[in-house]
Amino acid sequence: MSHSTAIETFGVEQIPDDQRDASPSDLFRLIFGGANTFATAVLGSFPVLFGLSFQAGLWAIVLGVAVGSLILAPMGLFGALNGTNNAVSSGAHFGVHGRIVGSFLSLLTAVAFFSLSVWSSGDALIGGAKRLAGLPETDLTLGLAYGLFAVLVLVVCIYGFRFMLWVNKIAVWASSLLFLLGIFAFAGPFDAAYAGSVSLEQPGFWAAFVGAALLAMSNPVSFGAFLGDWSRYIPRQTPKSRIMLAVIAAQAATLIPFLFGLCTATLVASQAPQYIEANNYVGGLLAISPSWFFLPVCLIAVIGGMSTGTTALYGTGLDMSSLFPRLLSRAAATLLIGLAAIAFIFIGRFAFNLVQSVSTFAVLIVTCTSPWMVIMILGLIVRRGHYHADDLQVFTRGQRGGRYWFQHGWNWRGLGAWIPSAALGLCFVNLPGQFVGPLGELASGVDISLPITLGTAALLYLALLNLFPEPATVYGPAGPRWVRLKSATPARMSNVEAA
Repeated sequence: MSHSTAIETFGVEQIPDDQRDASPSDLFRLIFGGANTFATAVLGSFPVLFGLSFQAGLWAIVLGVAVGSLILAPMGLFGALNGTNNAVSSGAHFGVHGRIVGSFLSLLTAVAFFSLSVWSSGDALIGGAKRLAGLPETDLTLGLAYGLFAVLVLVVCIYGFRFMLWVNKIAVWASSLLFLLGIFAFAGPFDAAYAGSVSLEQPGFWAAFVGAALLAMSNPVSFGAFLGDWSRYIPRQTPKSRIMLAVIAAQAATLIPFLFGLCTATLVASQAPQYIEANNYVGGLLAISPSWFFLPVCLIAVIGGMSTGTTALYGTGLDMSSLFPRLLSRAAATLLIGLAAIAFIFIGRFAFNLVQSVSTFAVLIVTCTSPWMVIMILGLIVRRGHYHADDLQVFTRGQRGGRYWFQHGWNWRGLGAWIPSAALGLCFVNLPGQFVGPLGELASGVDISLPITLGTAALLYLALLNLFPEPATVYGPAGPRWVRLKSATPARMSNVEAA
């Protein structure tokens, strides 16, 4: 246990081969542990909040998780290949300075899902305590619960990867058993024929269905910037298929909390519809739960809040330390980001509409992160998985030059594909009553932002690679796949001060 509780000293520098003792199974536990939580159950309730039937909600969730998992799976390979996190690895395709795109996306994702975790877990804990022990549900008690969760998560993240892995080993099994216990709590009144308020024949059905699928997809996509944080401890010779299978299996397993949220939301809608009208799934769940299930709900809240929060916050602290390597250690950066996220949690919970904030933020994150992931994956394929890991660390070491210096540290091929595809995708977002882009009504109210942004990113990136070939030095002995190259020598590395 001392090995697990020792504070991690590694930042984003390449993990030495003799320190890489993690396995794809460990990656599975971290991904599943981070998503097998009450926050994911809350996401599973959104199809009902959008008015869908149980059947339509089930298909929306399965579709979203399946598509998101397939896009996510290759993102687990970069950590094992380069021994660093995905934002740093993205420097191979965006330039060693252009990697700040990945850092920015990971920051947004971490704040959103860390906040969702603390909000939902705190509400469930206080609600359960109110029913069990008569604890009043006030802004003060809710604030204390949020603060407790946030501090606990912060402590685990500061200790680092191995302690986080130990926490998630417990969380995976405990949360799964508690969610399965919910079958016995709600099997009797559950009705798979729940019809919802929006039928297939109504005009708003497809908008609600696509919106629910995008929210479900936001869960796997949210891991895209973080997988390298954990897979960097996996030996580089590990078969790629095993790593990708671990990622897909972990996301498939998240159907447990997703379906728990969907099934119980239909019961809340049937038995206590006032909670659905108020967008208060957690309060409705506690209102319809048998008294013996209050304690399991509280345990799910505590365990789930810990695992989701740690997987979100750890990677952001790691990445921020790499942007300011001379000012912040990994632990100091984690503490700074954690304190900022705690402030965001209190402002978001007590000053804004939680459900609208979460759903809007999640869809916007999917729209911006998905094209970044597509460019990374296409780059991986074009490069045939060949990277020069040492050259990726130029920015972290305060140097210039190397194979990924491109134009002063920026690769406008990757950036030139990501910026317009993300911007165009945002224009097609359609979340009625929350966020509708200027082109959001072109498809009769259906949100088509995802296929637009994915297709645009893929076409633009491959076109730019062919129009403006990258230097031969970024490729391995076998050369590129699908694109041309140009002859060039890599820029000589030098310290910034001497340049």
